[in-house]
Amino acid sequence: MADVTVTLLDRGTLRTDVNRIVEHFNVGTAADPDPETMLGEGPVYNLVVDHPEVTLLWDTGSHPDAGSGHWPEELYDAFEAVDADEHPLEADLDDAGYALSDIDAVLQTHLHLDHAGGLHNFAGTDTPVYVHAEELKHAYYSARTDEGSDAYVLDDFDHDLNWEIVHRERETHFEGIEFLHLPGHTPGLLGTKLDIDGYGTVLFTADEAYTRANYFGEKPMGGGLLWSKRHWKESLRWLQELERRHDAEVYCGHDGDDVEQLRDGLP
Repeated sequence: MADVTVTLLDRGTLRTDVNRIVEHFNVGTAADPDPETMLGEGPVYNLVVDHPEVTLLWDTGSHPDAGSGHWPEELYDAFEAVDADEHPLEADLDDAGYALSDIDAVLQTHLHLDHAGGLHNFAGTDTPVYVHAEELKHAYYSARTDEGSDAYVLDDFDHDLNWEIVHRERETHFEGIEFLHLPGHTPGLLGTKLDIDGYGTVLFTADEAYTRANYFGEKPMGGGLLWSKRHWKESLRWLQELERRHDAEVYCGHDGDDVEQLRDGLP
């Protein structure tokens, strides 16, 4: 356990077809062969984990120009960064009472376009950026070839950064903060287990579970948002076992209700 506080950074809103978030959410039938597309909005958020050893930034959100040309043109048919221009990282940190210079380390849960767009703020600095080895390899493979996933934008992460590579299934670099390798959504996704003194255990799933329907309803994501459904199911079972074993609170990657619960911070 560690004396930790967690502060939410509201980084704007992402809009997409709900079928990408929950597989087969809106399926055509014989009676209704052409159902109306349902667009859903999900919050993009980061966290500041204030710890005696480190002030850790959890993810860096979308690039402020995500809605106006920073992403490849074809991605705008799939995702809409509704208000990224209103949420530059430095301003959102300031709203929460922090400055970029207060951040001692960054944890990148993964390097997708709505999670790694603020990394340019740490280019050329010695601020360590924790990322799983499998994620970094897959991000470059995807961005520099025609294979892999199209959700990586090279200009988000191809900077002079002080990468700190996570290799194992679980690693603890600071007391009470454990990085969990949760392949499925991507090969190198990292979730986070926090053991907060006087409060208990909290699990941040990142995009292992985009919403609570993915976690508690055990409904996989669709629309190409899973690198491997088999790995996703295995990661889900592991998280659920950690939840049971530690009586943990669980917060998902883009769930609006979870964000509302986090607005007052933890503990």
